[in-house]
Amino acid sequence: MGIGDKFDELKDKAKDALGQHGDKAQEGVERAGGFVDEKTGGQHSEQIGKGTEKAQEGLRNLGEQQ
Repeated sequence: MGIGDKFDELKDKAKDALGQHGDKAQEGVERAGGFVDEKTGGQHSEQIGKGTEKAQEGLRNLGEQQ
């Protein structure tokens, strides 16, 4: 089994987990964004918001690929 096969296996496991717990993953991304925003004193709120949105979009897309 090559590294590509292992990567595909991990990707499949991630898709399965997102299918079962996508809402918790989305919530975790939101909480992480809030934490970072708080720690930076709100100086980068716009960028953090955009990054959070992109991460959540990526999670949704990955979860839909099942």
